[in-house]
Amino acid sequence: MTSLAAEPQAASAVVLVSGGLDSATVLAIARADGHRCHALSFDYGQRHRAELDAARRVARAQGAVLHRILPMPLGELGHSALTDPAIAVPEHPGEGIPVTYVPARNTVFLACALGYAEVVGAGDIYIGVNAVDYSGYPDCRPEFIAAFEKVARLATRAAVEGRAVRIRAPLMELTKADIIRRGIALGVDYSITVSCYQPDETGRACGRCDSCRLRRSGFEQAAVADPTRYR
Repeated sequence: MTSLAAEPQAASAVVLVSGGLDSATVLAIARADGHRCHALSFDYGQRHRAELDAARRVARAQGAVLHRILPMPLGELGHSALTDPAIAVPEHPGEGIPVTYVPARNTVFLACALGYAEVVGAGDIYIGVNAVDYSGYPDCRPEFIAAFEKVARLATRAAVEGRAVRIRAPLMELTKADIIRRGIALGVDYSITVSCYQPDETGRACGRCDSCRLRRSGFEQAAVADPTRYR
């Protein structure tokens, strides 16, 4: 009697999911790459808390094997329009690093994702950073991702034992329109995402902040109907 060997289980990946357009696309890409995806989001004191509800919807819709939301009180450090109500979210493009930059956010998020990857045995961490439409954030540059991957090779038991975690940033060189086209091809439902820096409690976008402008322009350039709910 011939026995059938069990099919090999798909490799695991940790995917940072904010609830926005980019992270929803990255989750779809990670799944298309054949990974069992562990979605990871952060409650960091963001004023735009509707994005956490969106993150739950995205993780559920795309079949993440597990979705965790970690408390991370970065907002208590202040100095960002995304966490401090006393700092207005800008509605016009500026120069330099914008006030919506959250100090060390991606460094902290990737550090947590690295620890989580060790726990679940994931060989890859996916993050939706982008150098084309990155709005001046220093922790969205390819140099940062490359540097953090070097840290990951030194800082973990998995790496020391020959199982170094890779940092994947598949959107790094794509325009917003390219990202949207890629997501549409993978079946991403962008109507459930929230990208706005100052949405209302139901997730309706302001249509004026930098993130809204980039998102709207992306749909226009991709020649795709914009499903965003604007207030």
